[in-house]
Amino acid sequence: MSGPRIDALLRLQEGMESVSRREIEELQLRKLNALLQREKERGGFYRDLPEKLGSLAELASLPFTTEADLTENAAGLLLCSQSDIRRILSDATSGTTGAAKRVFYTEGDCARTVQLFMAGLGEFVFPGSVTLIGFPYSGPYGLGDLIARAITDLGARPLALAPGLSYGELEELLERERPDTFVGMPVQLLSLLRVCGRGSLRRALVSGDACPEAVLRGCEALLGSRLFPHYGSREMALGGAICCPAHEGMHLRENHVLAEIVDEAGRLLSPGETGELVITTIGMEAMPLIRYRTGDITRILPEPCPCGSQVLRLDAVHRKEGTELAALDEQLFSLPFVADYRAERRDGRLILTVLTCGAGELPDLDAETKLRPVTKADRPLYLRKRKVVQL
Repeated sequence: MSGPRIDALLRLQEGMESVSRREIEELQLRKLNALLQREKERGGFYRDLPEKLGSLAELASLPFTTEADLTENAAGLLLCSQSDIRRILSDATSGTTGAAKRVFYTEGDCARTVQLFMAGLGEFVFPGSVTLIGFPYSGPYGLGDLIARAITDLGARPLALAPGLSYGELEELLERERPDTFVGMPVQLLSLLRVCGRGSLRRALVSGDACPEAVLRGCEALLGSRLFPHYGSREMALGGAICCPAHEGMHLRENHVLAEIVDEAGRLLSPGETGELVITTIGMEAMPLIRYRTGDITRILPEPCPCGSQVLRLDAVHRKEGTELAALDEQLFSLPFVADYRAERRDGRLILTVLTCGAGELPDLDAETKLRPVTKADRPLYLRKRKVVQL
């Protein structure tokens, strides 16, 4: 493929002859106005918005959509027939009370996400590769399934990582199947590398969580190559931004997502300034959102990308909440003998269970700490750790 893959994706999906800032913004305004017209005709949640805007700058005059809006108004936000829905993603869990946030996808939404995944994965997944997928398989059109489709379309073989495997079973899987690439969550990868070794793994894409510098550095040192971070969320059909070979930020899927950065008061910030990411999903068929506050903190990089693409880039992304866990990740995973940990809070007291793969001392963390050497019979604590569990 000649030129940046994100540019090739926009040419493929939109029929663009060139991918300049002017043409990107003209495309975005056309798609935004087409969306506003659909919303007006539908008479749903966004029925009171104007039918047309004269410029992209006018988008900032529209009200925000919040997580509460999404939770409480699924029917009003849906812009297609129920018969066209191929996948519903919900944040409901066994402990969820009340209404859960639900996002709907059509066949077209999923197909375009697979194409984005191919653009991102195509930087390091080659024909004949075996790619270990650490994300869960939750049925057709789920995240694991869409990643597997993209890998297959690239001429490689997807290999699902079954949940709940012990480190010994993971090591056997690596030796038997010899995957050369990995797609999954950053701490999941670091724990695997520290306990089981690199084996045949050489390259990786990470997503699903913020990636603290300590985790990033640890993974890259053990792999011997740069990571390819990816940003996505269920609200944008799982794919939002991909990394190019320059490894300087993640190129936005600009034919699908209009991105704004705002401060805590909702005021628009300039490129280079850090704030909350707000998205308008002009490419979604089933459930497009207008000015949705994601709760994710990042910035739009102002300088041109060395790869030559004029598609905007996001810097590293982290959540508004979860700062305690992010700080723990940075402190603990900067220590090469830490294999994994779980954080719990009981009666206001922080309790850490830490698996170690070597000798060392922990810093003073103002926590009750339980250290023990990891064994091959242990299972990673990671998947139960993405928030500090309240006991």
